[in-house]
Amino acid sequence: MSREVGRKLFAGEIDFLKGVVAMSGLPADDRIEVCFAGRSNVGKSSLINALTGRKALARASNTPGRTQEINYFTLGDARYLVDLPGYGYANAPVQVVEKWQALLKQYLSGRASLRRAFVLVDSRHGVKPVDEEIMTLLDRSAVTFQVVLTKCDKIKPSHHDSLLDQVRGALSKHPAAYPELVLTSSEKGDGIATLRSIIAGIS
Repeated sequence: MSREVGRKLFAGEIDFLKGVVAMSGLPADDRIEVCFAGRSNVGKSSLINALTGRKALARASNTPGRTQEINYFTLGDARYLVDLPGYGYANAPVQVVEKWQALLKQYLSGRASLRRAFVLVDSRHGVKPVDEEIMTLLDRSAVTFQVVLTKCDKIKPSHHDSLLDQVRGALSKHPAAYPELVLTSSEKGDGIATLRSIIAGIS
């Protein structure tokens, strides 16, 4: 049932609303929102495009750090999908990086309507120190977060268990972490229906 609810939600209206460069530009917090955070080049845009079934809704780029705004998408008439700037490596001037890292932190710690953050982790690399920083920020902000492993089609089955052990070990230190991991491949479509149904079930 929940899969069907998820499918229907994402088959409906999804539109780009606005790109935000300061907290003052955020839309009214009058609906549930979920956000996607991840290191630059983790495959965030590709995942959002796969979820929504729209090839160019989020701009996928070969240049890490291209998304330097908080991008808002309307999902039906009762939810926002929020695409956060990539963190970690970014091919941008230091002052620019600092400015949008500060915006990212302000958003994560001060958005009342934010129900869940999806922290994207590249399955080829596991949880890195820069991911831990964001997870700690989410702990402090009391924002529930759930790890979504991306690019799962790129790892050998023999590496699967050690990856899951590493990620679960990292999450055990974070009180705001939701226990269920979501394994995805934007290319193959793995895990996309699961993630849609999770988002549809958040209230």
